[in-house]
Amino acid sequence: MYTTGDRLKVSLFGKSHADRIGCVIEGLPLGMHIDIDDIKRSMDLRRPSDRIGTSRKETDDVIFDSGISDDVVTSRYVILTIRNENKDPTSYSEFNRKPRPGHADLPALIRFKGMDISGGAQFSGRMTAPLVAAGAIASQYLRAKGIGIAAYTKQISDIKDENEHTFDEIYASRSFITRSISKEYDSMMTERILSASEDGDSVGGVVGCMVNGLPIGFGGIWFDALDVTIAKMMFSIPGVKGVEFGKGFSIAEMKGSESNDQYHMIDGKISASSNNMGGVCGGMSDGMPLTFNVAFKPTPSISKEQHTIDLHEMKDTAISIKGRHDPCIVPRAVAVVEAMTAIAIMDQYLSHHPGEWEHDHHHLSIPSS
Repeated sequence: MYTTGDRLKVSLFGKSHADRIGCVIEGLPLGMHIDIDDIKRSMDLRRPSDRIGTSRKETDDVIFDSGISDDVVTSRYVILTIRNENKDPTSYSEFNRKPRPGHADLPALIRFKGMDISGGAQFSGRMTAPLVAAGAIASQYLRAKGIGIAAYTKQISDIKDENEHTFDEIYASRSFITRSISKEYDSMMTERILSASEDGDSVGGVVGCMVNGLPIGFGGIWFDALDVTIAKMMFSIPGVKGVEFGKGFSIAEMKGSESNDQYHMIDGKISASSNNMGGVCGGMSDGMPLTFNVAFKPTPSISKEQHTIDLHEMKDTAISIKGRHDPCIVPRAVAVVEAMTAIAIMDQYLSHHPGEWEHDHHHLSIPSS
């Protein structure tokens, strides 16, 4: 298992073509009510679209093996699993010998001798499914505390949405298959994805995320900083190659007089005239909306012929990848960004409010994958 978190710990287990995948959530407040329908809605947002997604379809029904009874948290440990119902490992056997460019195949095969990397194994985006379920639970908790999280597709290939958006506008991206902000962007981004797919290729993009309701001072310093914690969670998502807060790298082009978010009072509350810092200074919230962008690489699995090596014969060869792959993972990744953000922020929230962190001695038993 692989674990993240301090007060709220999430441990991931399984692999892409195992019978099931899942996670253990440790630290949910006892007695917390769980909205099962809300979890299903989050899982549906992660599922591929018929038009622009992979042909691998899974029901992704979340099964609570332990820790929840009558939709209420009853144990220190909550164990959830999701069955892998649509497995096809035969499409991947070649990659144990010919590693796919852009994938984890090569370093994984060299480091973990004898590992079967069918379907990407532990490195697959399939492993984000239980994380979305865990994130949906964390989001429910945070909403009850007045903290909202919403993400959207900001860019697909060269189609960029450079406009500023409100939280409600971002949340409404759930209406579009690309998770873009409008019908116009949805149409353009869909066309760009389909064009790449028809050419046997793929495209990447950027997910933008906003968090509302964080009080001034929320977060930490140094290794426990709010942006550090979130960046770590974002880089845990397969395919992520960059994270920036606020204006990010473009802030390097500004002068201090331009980049500083100058404070003033509005209706008796501290506010700022801009949000170039993305709502975080010194690792803590400055009271403005927390905003950040996450860059995803193009899906490495493409049908265009690519150069690789034959690990058995140690010579150059070529590979053309078949099987079921998304020509663009960004629309599905939006739900993952929301989930991982929720897990990170709930963990820090419980650190700020240790009284809500309950203990018990329930026996923990992990289902075999």
